[in-house]
Formats: sequence, structure tokens, C-alpha cells
Amino acid sequence: MFRFANPQYLWLLAAVPALVALFWLAMRNRRRRLARFGRPETLGELMPEVSTGRVKFRFVLFCTAVALTALAAARPQLGSKLREEKAQGIEMMLAVDVSNSMLAEDFEPNRLERTKYAIGKLFEGLRQDRVGLIVFAGEPKVQLPITSDYRMARAFARRIDPSLVPVQGTAVGKALEQALLAFSGETEAGHGRVVVLITDGENHEDDALAVAERAARQGIRIYTIGIGTPEGAPIQIDGEFIKDEQGEMVVSKLNEEMLSKIAETTGGAYVRATKQDIGLDEIVREINNMERSELSTVRFEEFNEQYQYLLLAALVLLLAEFLVLDRRNPLLAHLNIFREPERKESGL
Repeated sequence: MFRFANPQYLWLLAAVPALVALFWLAMRNRRRRLARFGRPETLGELMPEVSTGRVKFRFVLFCTAVALTALAAARPQLGSKLREEKAQGIEMMLAVDVSNSMLAEDFEPNRLERTKYAIGKLFEGLRQDRVGLIVFAGEPKVQLPITSDYRMARAFARRIDPSLVPVQGTAVGKALEQALLAFSGETEAGHGRVVVLITDGENHEDDALAVAERAARQGIRIYTIGIGTPEGAPIQIDGEFIKDEQGEMVVSKLNEEMLSKIAETTGGAYVRATKQDIGLDEIVREINNMERSELSTVRFEEFNEQYQYLLLAALVLLLAEFLVLDRRNPLLAHLNIFREPERKESGL
């Protein structure tokens, strides 16, 4: 595979046609000035040492060197051989509630924004583990499949928003089902796979405990984080508070009982988030005590740099351009390298 590591420098190649235009203008101006003194054929006989062919040849060498230098600056590379790496780690699926209740402001600035910040900090501290991301409300959506690319994971975490899931509600069971299906299958049963569920626990759609029992049979632990307060808080969207059918303000309260049962069923742990700490750090410490599995990751081999060969060729051409003189060398005149072929006069 061929690529340029710094393709932004390819614009330097535009200098070559600019140089050609300037050279053409200079040569035309030179011919015009010489024409003031007489016919070019006569002037050529009066200046036998002057060689326009040498000037053109030196210019070609210089332009080629400039083009090669521009290509070298763009760092052409060859390679991209696939390489499989082995590492000890776990696979972690994060299931994040993005229902409207996560916009309650009992956490600053709201529950969802505090969750996004904590997830970003979590991804910054990972090394050899794999992570995936599911967002859910009335329906789940795989936002990021299992990956070891933490930069991509942080980018997806920053884009978490209720608009990602068109169906509102809070279907915790469906989110857990999707998380169980999202694992790669490389980790061994019994260890190496965890689900971290972050929600306020207001489940209105399905039986999440039944899914937790299935996860326990598969050896997958579920850690739950309850974000919110038992007292609850109103939900504000676009400056207006959500109200129910009776016109009463909707208050979202934390459902700790369900989250505790889900974690207990799978051998995981439940953590209640606080305004100072979401609880991910505590769960990560629990996860680090788990037996880790051997994970394989396919990576590209380092590309082989090719710029040095282009620079060497450019230096050789510049040296040749320096050594070639504008005037003819009497010692090499018989070689007739740059002299234009003489025209034979036709006899009458």
C-alpha cells in the first residue's frame, strides 16, 4: 500500500509550473534584447561559447530537484502489512441512558453531561482493554462497536445526545440484550466481559432482571451506576419543563432497587453516583480485580519511509546542475551534447 504521510505538502509541486512560466518569460525577454543587436544566427556565430541548451538543461535539473523535494516533504510511504497483537484485557460495553429523564438537573449541568465527562475520563485511563458504547432510550443503538481505539471512543462519547435514539422511554432490558450481543466472542466464558450500565433506573418498558439472569449464565458481569437522586428533579428541554397528561410537572427519580438487583444477579456491583464522582473509578477498580482474557488486535505494521531516496536524488540533481556550466567547455566541444544540430544549406 502506498500513501503520503504529509499530503498537505503536495501543494509545493505547484512551484514547478510557476518556475517554468518564469523561465519561459526570462528566455523570451533575453531573445528580445538580443534581437536589438542583430539576427540570432549572426549573434550565435559571434558568441560561440554561449549555449542555450546548457541553460535549459540546468533548468530541467533544477525543476526536477524541486519536484522531488516537494514529494519528499509529503513523506511517501510503502507497507501496511497486517500484524496481530496479543494482550491481556477485558471487553467492556457501556450502556448509557439517553432518555429525556437524563436531562434532569440534579447534577450540574445535567445527568447526561456529567456522564459524558466521566466516560471521557474513563477512556483516557484505559490501556489494553476494549470498549464499546451503546446508547438507549425506548430502543437501544450501538454507537461504537467493541474497539481498542480510545481516541475514537472519546470522540463518540462526546457526541452522546438524546437525539441519537428517536424512540423515547427507558428500555433497560433491551439495552442489556444489545450489549450481550455486542461482544466479539474472543473472550472466554466466565471472565473478561462486563457491561457498565449508566442510568437513572426508571425502567418503563421491559423485564431487565430476566436479561441479567441470562448474562449471569453467560458469565458476563453487569455493573450498574445510578445517576440521579431519590428525591428526583424536573426535566427541562429547550427551557420548558416536561409535564404529564394532568399538567403536573414530571419529576425523574432514581430507581436504586432495580439497579442493585441487576448487579447482584450477575456478580457485579451497584454504585450510586454523587455530584462529585459518577462512580466509574470505583467500578474500574472492581473490574481490574477480574481475571483478564487474552485479546488479539489486528494492527498495521509501520510504513517504510521512502522520502530519503527522493532527497538523495534531488541532491544529486542539484549537484549536477551546479557542475554544468552555462558556457561550452572547449575540451568537450567535440562531444556536441548540448549544441543544436547545424542546418545544412541546400545547394542550388
